[in-house]
Amino acid sequence: MAETYVGNQPQRFDENHIKNVAVVGAGGTVGKFITEALLKTGKHNVTAITRQDGSSILPAGVNVAKVNYDDQSSLVVALQGQEVLVITMGVTAPAGQQNKLIEAAATAGVPWILPNEFGGDPLNNEIGNDIFLGPAKAKYRDYIEQLGKSSWIGIACGFWYEFSLGGGPNRYGFDFNNRTITLMDNGTTKINTSTWSQCGRAVASLLSLKILRDSEDDTRPCLANFKNKCVYISSFTVGQKDMLDSVLRVTGTSITDWNVTHTTAQERFQSGQEDFRHGNLEGFVRLLYSRDFFPESNGNFEATKGLHNDILGLPDEDLDEFTKIGIQLSENANKRYEKMDTYNL
Repeated sequence: MAETYVGNQPQRFDENHIKNVAVVGAGGTVGKFITEALLKTGKHNVTAITRQDGSSILPAGVNVAKVNYDDQSSLVVALQGQEVLVITMGVTAPAGQQNKLIEAAATAGVPWILPNEFGGDPLNNEIGNDIFLGPAKAKYRDYIEQLGKSSWIGIACGFWYEFSLGGGPNRYGFDFNNRTITLMDNGTTKINTSTWSQCGRAVASLLSLKILRDSEDDTRPCLANFKNKCVYISSFTVGQKDMLDSVLRVTGTSITDWNVTHTTAQERFQSGQEDFRHGNLEGFVRLLYSRDFFPESNGNFEATKGLHNDILGLPDEDLDEFTKIGIQLSENANKRYEKMDTYNL
């Protein structure tokens, strides 16, 4: 099929940029960074799709469309006139909710969907099968193509750095409360990991590209380049030892102040599998993260797929700055738990 250009579009095609963007989860973990970055461009009208009883705090300047997920027509109405649907949902979102959004987008004629794909390389079937998430995510992409009304773009960003660093020992191996670190395979396997703010900038930059090339001679990037494909971004390509060096700099500690234990990513993955089989959700977290650090097949998609950072104009970031944020997240979590324990007493 011949490629479509602006020059061979119908006369009514007079706008080659995205204006209207709907975001599900605009007040959530990554959703608020995406929403704020979209607004910052000054190029987009952003609508937050929220439940009728939703209480999320939304960034100023966002339009709000209240929906009832048990009434499909309310989703269709909310998506009328939207050019992109960005879906960010937590793991506790009701089953089938994303399908309802995809169906509503097709009915409303939304041309582009960014599904709930923020994480590792969704097209790496080997890792996807090992962590159980790959086939489930593929179903959503396939469903979008099956309906034939929208195109999808996946955002491969790796794990969120500050969240993962400060999220406890089952993620990147750090326990800041007890100053312990578990290194897998000596901590030298490098993976791609991104900050929340980098993810927000990436989506905003992506949706600020031209939709189509002006002509066959136009070599500038456009949204159509990523039709039914993934965008690969990263803040840092680092191993655990790189993270540890950053932690030592930020905390002003030395390695002798820490209790360092050693294992392999394979052993840690297997222990996570075993715990998960017995209903321990922390086991799932451990297998999810440790799988990215397998020396022979890991989460360094920069090495296998390359990155789109330059195309999107993403800035270099300071590792120590976000290490500090990760440590603060850990400290804040501990304070919340302490308050809960006091209350329960």
